[in-house]
Amino acid sequence: MDIARNPDIDIVAVSANSKFTVGLKSDGTVVATGNNSYGQCNIAGQSGVVAVSSGWNHSVALKSDGTVVSFGDNSFGQCDVGNWTDIVYVSAGYYHTVGVKSDGTIISTGKTDEGQCDVSELLNIKLN
Repeated sequence: MDIARNPDIDIVAVSANSKFTVGLKSDGTVVATGNNSYGQCNIAGQSGVVAVSSGWNHSVALKSDGTVVSFGDNSFGQCDVGNWTDIVYVSAGYYHTVGVKSDGTIISTGKTDEGQCDVSELLNIKLN
């Protein structure tokens, strides 16, 4: 099926890993499919979303108000994004999550045994 030519499919963004896929529909709702052993697909049904990202066993969604929600495995705190605000970009890693605030500040949460959450050197990020 050529999804680019199918008017019934209104997915505008996807993020996939080896176990599950998260999709963002044009109306700002989220869909998810695949392995849900950690609840990572429970992100489905979220609304007001502008971006999605899938980590190893967790998923994150950036909402239109600049907040972030996350579902799935939180064994290293990778889903601890409930107090994030003013976010303009988000990315889920293996066991961590990174966000960019509107002022260019980078924030992160999760496992940092290899320095993946040490974002102090990343300053003044400008997104196009």
